[in-house]
Amino acid sequence: MEYKIRDIISFLDQLAPPAYQESYDNARLIAGDPNQPVKGILCSLDCTEEVIDEAIQLGVNLVVAHHPIVFKGLKSLTGKNYVERTVIKAIKNDVAIFAIHTNLDHVAHGVNKRIADRLSLLNPKILQPKKGILSKLTFFVPEDAKNQVLDAVYQAGAGQIGEYKNCSFQVNGMGTFTPSDAANPYSGKAGVPSYEAEVRAEVILPKYLSQKVVSAMKKSHPYEEVAFYLQDLENENQEVGAGMIGELESPMDELDFLDYLKERMNLQVVRHTALRWKPIKKVAVCGGAGIFLLGDAKRHGADAFVTADVKYHEFFDAEGQLMLCDIGHYESEIFTKELLSELLSQNFPNIALYLTKVVTNPTSYR
Repeated sequence: MEYKIRDIISFLDQLAPPAYQESYDNARLIAGDPNQPVKGILCSLDCTEEVIDEAIQLGVNLVVAHHPIVFKGLKSLTGKNYVERTVIKAIKNDVAIFAIHTNLDHVAHGVNKRIADRLSLLNPKILQPKKGILSKLTFFVPEDAKNQVLDAVYQAGAGQIGEYKNCSFQVNGMGTFTPSDAANPYSGKAGVPSYEAEVRAEVILPKYLSQKVVSAMKKSHPYEEVAFYLQDLENENQEVGAGMIGELESPMDELDFLDYLKERMNLQVVRHTALRWKPIKKVAVCGGAGIFLLGDAKRHGADAFVTADVKYHEFFDAEGQLMLCDIGHYESEIFTKELLSELLSQNFPNIALYLTKVVTNPTSYR
């Protein structure tokens, strides 16, 4: 089967919906024709000129990167900096660039889950679940059509709560209506008051799927005019958000934990706050710049918080309540390319997949 770039994008968008990216982000197809057949995929953390050169050498025409090469709008393409040179080289050589960034950070099976797995954390949970991304659909349907409508909205993405699917709340009641002469009622006659045994059904859904779910509900519903309402919820979505927290199988003293962290994350160095001489059991993690989650890590009782890009004065904010560890931005997210490759290979086994051998870390240690 021949796949096109748009097929890869569709899969990745389902894996990490673009609706979950931050407002400043640019996770999308950045360069390339989505209708081109896929010759091969190169997975990377960053997309640089050297990565495009590697793609050309390998004969692949799609780079899937975690970090977008373009964050801000480009007003010219003259090759004056590495961003413009990378995009120009990709376009000239028909290499598409796709970025899957903070949306992959925010899903429960994404970047932070990979870090948690590297550290063998048990029962990892989202550290800061997102609010305001769920909706509730309530609709009224005759008893004999209830299952077909519910099946349709489930298929469209409603009714999933954590590890439970096909979730709904149902109440039996009586619907009343009087069809006009121009109506084409499912039951009843024009001008005659009708009474229909109905089910009031409620389902939770991701807000970004609202239009799709409502459309599926209407298409499967027997009524000419469907009574329903859609509400935005403030509930936290426990499957979407920033960072993760879990527990080590057994407590470690701090020095042993630092050695363990270096070994599991392939680190040369760890910047950290002063030792508290207390065991490490509960560990919070966030790939990339995650200091904004320090308060959440404290509230959840973390003994250590592993992240990157911590500034000098931010180390003071730990206030001795946990050990704050800065392992470096590149080092915290480098295993994302393996995550992408594994997920793509499971769904597109006939496409050549490569992990970049280019070290894109802009920071060196001595």
